[in-house]
Amino acid sequence: MRKLTHEEIVSRQVKKADGPRLPLCVVLNSVRSLHNVGTIFRTADGAGVEKIWLCGITGYPPQSGIAKTELGAEAHVPWEYREDVLGLIKELKAQGYQIVLLEQMQGSVSHDLFKPGASVCLVIGNEISGIADELQSLSDAAIEIEMDGIKNSLNAAVAFGIAVYQVRGQLKNRLKS
Repeated sequence: MRKLTHEEIVSRQVKKADGPRLPLCVVLNSVRSLHNVGTIFRTADGAGVEKIWLCGITGYPPQSGIAKTELGAEAHVPWEYREDVLGLIKELKAQGYQIVLLEQMQGSVSHDLFKPGASVCLVIGNEISGIADELQSLSDAAIEIEMDGIKNSLNAAVAFGIAVYQVRGQLKNRLKS
């Protein structure tokens, strides 16, 4: 076994990037930290997310705080800014997306037990207040990452990474069958 060279890694990723993306989009609603937005872009690229929707006060490219952590991923993951998150969620739901909130709430299930539908829209809320109340009635499911320590939550970008790779794995397994 040996470590891959940078050239081997880049070659492998270029081939994968030309393939179809998963039926998985992400809505960032009023995410305050530009570093979180950038990290989510980079993680979304790696996970094969088809589109990122930036809503409310969420910053959008080009901004140096985003570029510092996304390292060019915004050029590879389609994205769009929409101020009106409610209208967007209604549109995505009408298009057949399962609206899934990443939030600790009554009725949420552990991220590792969640079974996604055919197309998933994963919604990430504000780092302090979480998912906006008005979005809860439009959701089809809520998932959470169980915490065993004294802190009750993870950083938004870290939580997104855990959740999106769990959903990605489920969708990829379904597409193989």
